[in-house]
Amino acid sequence: MIKRMAEDGQTIALIGAPTDVGAGHRGGSMGPEALRVAGLADALRLLGYAVEDRGNLAGPSNPNTAPVDGYRHLAEVTAWCTAVRDAIYDSLQAGDFPMLLGGDHCLAIGSIAGLAKHCAEQDTPLTVLWLDAHADFNTPETSPSGNIHGMPVAVAAGYGPEALTGLGHAKPMIDPARIIQLGIRSVDRIEKRMVVDSGLEVHDMRRIDENGMRKTMDVILGRIASLGGHLHVSFDVDFLDPAIAPGVGTTVPGGPTYREAQLCMEMIYDSGLMSSLDIMELNPAYDDHNRTAALVVELVESLFGEQILSRHHSTL
Repeated sequence: MIKRMAEDGQTIALIGAPTDVGAGHRGGSMGPEALRVAGLADALRLLGYAVEDRGNLAGPSNPNTAPVDGYRHLAEVTAWCTAVRDAIYDSLQAGDFPMLLGGDHCLAIGSIAGLAKHCAEQDTPLTVLWLDAHADFNTPETSPSGNIHGMPVAVAAGYGPEALTGLGHAKPMIDPARIIQLGIRSVDRIEKRMVVDSGLEVHDMRRIDENGMRKTMDVILGRIASLGGHLHVSFDVDFLDPAIAPGVGTTVPGGPTYREAQLCMEMIYDSGLMSSLDIMELNPAYDDHNRTAALVVELVESLFGEQILSRHHSTL
């Protein structure tokens, strides 16, 4: 769990990665600024945390070209993920809690590469909780678009071009059995077989519908606690139902409701397990007056301990 400044001085490091090179829709590059405008840093400070906005990483612009050999913008994605890897690793080495502000979800390749290297050096296993509408386990053979934001889990598990799988300290960067997915409801036909064969633990929307968010999260958090080590949460905003979060490029109906999402975040905080965070795929070009960014900030507050009867919401 991230500890308050008064306990150990740990700083939440906000790291912006303003790019949409891995996506099929433009606009995700504006995501980091939308989160800043929605008051992310101040919201965390009000909860008692030390926060430092490290600004934005730099990388190539989006050339908006067609796929080559099944990958769209591979060189540009590699450059951005390299920058993310190094920034996340350096932040962890400094003792910070890194929070990556995307940008599209291809950037998680860089996050996981940096996290896995740090964890290997600390002899600490890495586990990833992947909150998403999509399994993101595509390869050129299964992807209809070649967009790399649909491939980061496959790359982390060792499937993909050397330019990306080689960003980690080892191949695979992480054992697929240590990746737990929640909220999945859109998986390409051939991709399904790869997901099943990979060893990923997937809690799709049917699981949530049948068991409820509380029981589902009890199972997930129990599993994560038993695995031990460093928990990284990779939060794709399209995890949420588009009725409450329209500001993403790839909406999929039938996602978690407002209260289900809040409960998910509250339970992650209560577990005390989270040690780093991605916020991905926020796309202001599809949003309504920054409504989705404001919701994401609310959910991040819950991830960091905000409660209904908190000190600045309580009427008692």
